[in-house]
Amino acid sequence: MNTTNLIATIALLACATGVFSHEKSPHHAPKAAPMKEQKEWGIAGDVKDVRRTIAIRMTDDMRFTPSAITVHEGETVRLRAQNKGKVLHEIVIGTQAELAQHAEMMKKFPAMEHDEPYMAHVRAGGQGDVVWHFNRPGSFDFACLIPGHYQAGMTGTITVLPRKP
Repeated sequence: MNTTNLIATIALLACATGVFSHEKSPHHAPKAAPMKEQKEWGIAGDVKDVRRTIAIRMTDDMRFTPSAITVHEGETVRLRAQNKGKVLHEIVIGTQAELAQHAEMMKKFPAMEHDEPYMAHVRAGGQGDVVWHFNRPGSFDFACLIPGHYQAGMTGTITVLPRKP
């Protein structure tokens, strides 16, 4: 096991231990809003800033439609993932390297919970939203990381065009 996998495994075990011990606690604090963390591909957006919603179909042929999206730097977009299939799918935004690493972790821990603002788990027939502020130009990716889906080609690209001067 390499160092990265060992650290990820320890982190997951620590989180799981914390969750189980919290469930036994008689006092449950309200769930805090997730902290916004700057990522290479942007930062969680505020719904009030959304000016455009992009519907993305997910199907059991392991494809997204559309599979290529273009946005502008500074734009906050709602990605509305619509699962038109009969199995669970998800959409996760990231870099190709991070998505590949996460896909490998999903193979080892397929029931892993997802609650990051740049991902949405979507049950069959349902929909889920990712509200994202694209504050950095570049080419980024999105994928379904359910085991086997990423490997079957369930991926797409997001091109963030630079802000016009």
